[in-house]
Amino acid sequence: MKFILTVVFIMMAGFSQHPEISEVRSLYKEAAEEEKAAEKLLKVTAALKDKEPLMHGYYGVAQMMMAKHVGNPFKKLSYFNKGKDYFSEAIEADPKNVELRFLRFTVQAETPGFLNYKQNLGEDKRILLSRTSVLKDEELRQMILAYLLSSKELSASEKKNLK
Repeated sequence: MKFILTVVFIMMAGFSQHPEISEVRSLYKEAAEEEKAAEKLLKVTAALKDKEPLMHGYYGVAQMMMAKHVGNPFKKLSYFNKGKDYFSEAIEADPKNVELRFLRFTVQAETPGFLNYKQNLGEDKRILLSRTSVLKDEELRQMILAYLLSSKELSASEKKNLK
C-alpha cells in the first residue's frame, strides 16, 4: 500500500511540474537580457514542445534567445536556425494563434537585418492590430499592447488607435 501511495505522489508531482503560461511569458520577457532566464525558458518549454503549438513556438523562441547569449558565431547561427525551424512549425500548426503571431512579430522586429528574418512583420502586425483588442486573456493583451506601443514597427497613428 505504501508503495502504491508513493508512486501516486511521485506521478502527481511530475504532472504538477508543467509551468503556467504566465511563468513562460515572464521568462520570455527576461530571456532577451538574461542568459539564465533564456536557459530556464529553454528547459521549461523543452518538455512541452511536442504537446502543443504554443509551447513549440516558445521553445523555438528560447532557442533564438540563446543565440544572443553565446559567443561563438557558429553556435549563435545554429541556435537561431533551430529556433526558426521550431517556430515555423508552431505557426504552421496553429496559424490563427495571436500569441504565436506576437512572438514572431517581436523576434522579427528585433532580429538584425543581415539574418534576413523579417518577412512576416507586415502580416503579423495586421493580425495583432486587428485582434489584440478582442483578446480574452488580459495578461496577453497587456503584454502585446505594451510591446506594440513601444515598437518602431508601428506608425504614430497605429499606436494612437491602440489606446
